[in-house]
Amino acid sequence: MSVRLRLTLSYAGFLMLAGALLLAAVWMFLLRDYGFPVPRLSDFQRVFAPGSFGPVVFVPAATVVLAFLLVFGLGGGWILAGWMLAPLTRITDATRMAANGSLAHRIRLPGRTDEFRELADAFDSMLDQLQSHIAEQQRFAANASHELRTPLAISKTLLDVIRNDTARDQGELIERLHIVNTRAIDLTEALLLLSRADRGSFPRELVDLSLIAEETAETLLPLAERRQITLDVTGETTQTVGSAALILRMATNLVQNAIVHNLPTGGTVTVHTESQHDTSVLRVENTGPRVPSELIPTLTEPFQRGTQRTRTDEHAGVGLGLAIVHSIVRAHDGTLDLTPRPTGGLLVTIRLPRTPHGSSPNGTH
Repeated sequence: MSVRLRLTLSYAGFLMLAGALLLAAVWMFLLRDYGFPVPRLSDFQRVFAPGSFGPVVFVPAATVVLAFLLVFGLGGGWILAGWMLAPLTRITDATRMAANGSLAHRIRLPGRTDEFRELADAFDSMLDQLQSHIAEQQRFAANASHELRTPLAISKTLLDVIRNDTARDQGELIERLHIVNTRAIDLTEALLLLSRADRGSFPRELVDLSLIAEETAETLLPLAERRQITLDVTGETTQTVGSAALILRMATNLVQNAIVHNLPTGGTVTVHTESQHDTSVLRVENTGPRVPSELIPTLTEPFQRGTQRTRTDEHAGVGLGLAIVHSIVRAHDGTLDLTPRPTGGLLVTIRLPRTPHGSSPNGTH
């Protein structure tokens, strides 16, 4: 049976039960115990004769009343159940459309706020997020396919040259093939890291952002020196809870971007850590060309490289640096702010939740 039919039978059953109890109360307390005069069914005139009441008169009348209550309960219950379940029908139709791949439809249930309205609003919100995530994944997959197609095509071309042109310098071709394959591997590892950060499936521990900043600066100092960039680390000790490996990758991507996207010579990169109330702050500021404000929202999208698309050295990147940073920050319940500097360059501010009081070094969050 459908829910509407079950509700109809329930309404009618309760109505019949209430009617039977009411008739029983009339029988027990008014008619039988007190002997109230009751008209005979065979008479059309009002005849009051004490003691004339009996089952012969009452039972047919009660049967007629119960039959009326049954018909009224079934009809009224069917209409009432349909009216009550109408919002659920709209939600069911929207669910079927979503199951068939149409995510643009929304319920937008009108009326006052009740359980059905809350369910419909929650379903609409879920569809909004689902549509956004699917569009983002489709765009990401298309970009990833485009990015991977280039190194794979170059590798195929180089292999064809090596096979067909035996007189050419094999060492140079092999070196170029090595560079192209390295880039493809870096891109694949970046995609896997981005997927891991998006899932949020990683162990959590106490992480000192100041130590992360120092380790990052030590690792990237040779790159900064080759580009004649001054790299400074300042601030205080501040801790958060998360994955040390992911947070280190986050800081490395930020500082590497700050070095690569800097002035040709004489630029600076400053890494600063501090505590603010219940958050731990990591700031990376660099000099460089001016960044248009309209470009800021796109910098955290996959395969966006800002104003430079350099691919000439080993630190050219694969266009996932800030996208990975954004995913890692989001997986750690933090915030990421990108602010263009008036004189050129970018100020990146990351705020992560501080260590809860009483946490142990090996605790989990």
